[in-house]
Amino acid sequence: MANTQDKSNNESPLNILLISPTNEILLLRRVQASSSFASAHVFPGGHIDPEDGPLPPHGDVRLHQDCLAYRVGAIRECFEESGILLARDRDTDKSNTKTSRLHQLTEQERDAGRHAIHKKQTGFQEWVHSHSGILDTDSLRPFTRWLTPANIPKRFSTQMYLYFLPMAHSGIPQTLHIPTCDGGVEHTEAQFLPASEWLALAEAERIILFPPQFFLLSLVADFLRHGVSSEDQGLSAESLQTQRERLLEFVKSGDPPWGEKCISPWPLKRDGKRLVMGLDEPGPELEGTNRRGDAERVVWVQFRGKGGTRGLEVGWRKDVVDEHMTDEESQQNFVARKKERKGRGSDEELEQALRGKKEKL
Repeated sequence: MANTQDKSNNESPLNILLISPTNEILLLRRVQASSSFASAHVFPGGHIDPEDGPLPPHGDVRLHQDCLAYRVGAIRECFEESGILLARDRDTDKSNTKTSRLHQLTEQERDAGRHAIHKKQTGFQEWVHSHSGILDTDSLRPFTRWLTPANIPKRFSTQMYLYFLPMAHSGIPQTLHIPTCDGGVEHTEAQFLPASEWLALAEAERIILFPPQFFLLSLVADFLRHGVSSEDQGLSAESLQTQRERLLEFVKSGDPPWGEKCISPWPLKRDGKRLVMGLDEPGPELEGTNRRGDAERVVWVQFRGKGGTRGLEVGWRKDVVDEHMTDEESQQNFVARKKERKGRGSDEELEQALRGKKEKL
């Protein structure tokens, strides 16, 4: 199938899975009036700014690769949205980041800086330098890139990162990294919770998560199994560090590694009211390259009106798809399943997407 997408019309959001000293994950709740992900819980992040650094020209496939400008933008957005500055003192030994503290700001400095940077009254990097800090870009770990499903005209290519906030060590007191919302500009809540608790809240429909957030939290929850809540006595620093190391080993694994995977979800099949989304395709912008997603897993999701979701679940692709079926047999199987229930308006769109997938293959 011919690629009808305008490859020069991509926006490049940046997100950070920010992991607390006790291995919890930070999520922010979007305002209800937001034009995207309204009322949903999301990772801190946003769009890149020209001042973050140079990027390849529009249409260049290198736009979908990690680079310094994306890392600067991710740290800037994290600071604007949560008040947590991922920077170190300029005289910190960068080779010893496991035991070093982040650059400390007073509450007044933090609030004034967030306001001035958001209003573009000062440049972010200039402001950090004036406060004797240096951005901790080296500690950001790429953890997948997500491209908008191919049937959506407005294109986004979102770089995800992992960042581990420093833990307490002997002789170095633990710094409390307390997130705060941005005063209702884009978010109304900011909170650290264990990944498993965020997933349980989504499954109980108490919060809204979208497939990328739910999927990545599911992966992380397999390693950060015992995040500490205020009611827990907590795990030892050694146990928490072991969890982090195992997660990092996982990020390096796979073909391609998780730091290089590009995922553009597509409707693989319908399962009742839910779609089963394939995660193996990298998106039309990366056709003809060797970039790939995750061929082993799928995500179930039911999309609701006004951008909501329900019924999210992550599973193994081999358990829901017969890989020995031809594309034609898969299409016939889908149509047969459709006839077993009343038609829905979205079914026609799904069939069209599946036909497009067949033509493309």
